[in-house]
Amino acid sequence: MKKKEGRIIELPKIIDPRGNLTVAEQLRNIPYDVARVYWTYDIPSGEGRGGHAHKHCQETIIAVSGSFDVTLDNGTERKTFHLNHPWEGLYVGTGIWRTLDDFSTGAVCLVLASDWFDEDDYIRDYQDYLNYLKNV
Repeated sequence: MKKKEGRIIELPKIIDPRGNLTVAEQLRNIPYDVARVYWTYDIPSGEGRGGHAHKHCQETIIAVSGSFDVTLDNGTERKTFHLNHPWEGLYVGTGIWRTLDDFSTGAVCLVLASDWFDEDDYIRDYQDYLNYLKNV
């Protein structure tokens, strides 16, 4: 998996006896302008999320609480990242299929997206995704 397709981004971890603080800043430690922030939580045991790719949107995925796995697929290889540190984000470039699973109890998945929601940006069928890769 190429670096631009998926890589862990270390976010600043400011240690304080009152509790730690981590910050994500667009164009500083997040490599794009952030247009949308969303999070998933209360994911039932055994359920997964994702199962899509984006044509244009870049994302950084953060386990702000608990843990889960993110599998990235570029059409020829797959790599799984175990996210369990709130000071680490997984950067996912455009045109990468992603699935999220194995959520721990109480896990919260935060996503920083480069684009507003646009259904036309999503590829939700894996065979359509493979066909898309042939044409880009």
